[in-house]
Amino acid sequence: MTADPSPAQALRADAARNRERILIAAESLFLERGADASLDEVAKRAKVGIGTLYRRFPTREALLAAMSDERLLALAEASRARDQSMPPDQSIRQFMEELVIHTCHYRGLAASLGAVLQSGTPGCHASQQEATRQLKRAQDADVLRQDVLLDDLVCVVMAISLAVEQAGGSLSRVRHLTHLFIDGFSNPGRALQVSDQRPAKPSRRSP
Repeated sequence: MTADPSPAQALRADAARNRERILIAAESLFLERGADASLDEVAKRAKVGIGTLYRRFPTREALLAAMSDERLLALAEASRARDQSMPPDQSIRQFMEELVIHTCHYRGLAASLGAVLQSGTPGCHASQQEATRQLKRAQDADVLRQDVLLDDLVCVVMAISLAVEQAGGSLSRVRHLTHLFIDGFSNPGRALQVSDQRPAKPSRRSP
């Protein structure tokens, strides 16, 4: 005979069901209206109280991070798997393209991307670690400037995502913009030599 669940077990199961309902409702609503849709409406659609939503997800960014978790984990795993088949410059371009595509999944996510990635979920942590690893790999191979930081890559992803979100764009547009930015970060190979000598002024002819 199966024993009845304890009150604590029942409470945990109820909390897990509420969390899943909130995530499903938020996914549906954010796809319809964007990532800045009302959290009150998310709670109504999930059939939970707004207090329950905030207990599970204290901020909008925490909710977005939870919704993005599986996609970000998959993105980081796929990026690591490419190491043997792609040189560092191509690998970091591909990683950033995929991060832009993820960021465009919900309209309005780009504006919150920095805060979302700081949320500490497994997916956010994995994607930050992979971005850091890709950056170091490209810099160690001397194909990316040494002064490029992780925050710079996040800013680029946000900028491209906002541009695509506002103007619309295909995968080829995402790829084009990503390549433009990465080309700007590329190691020029040698420092530009700036001459202190100014060109002589042309002599004025006598009339």
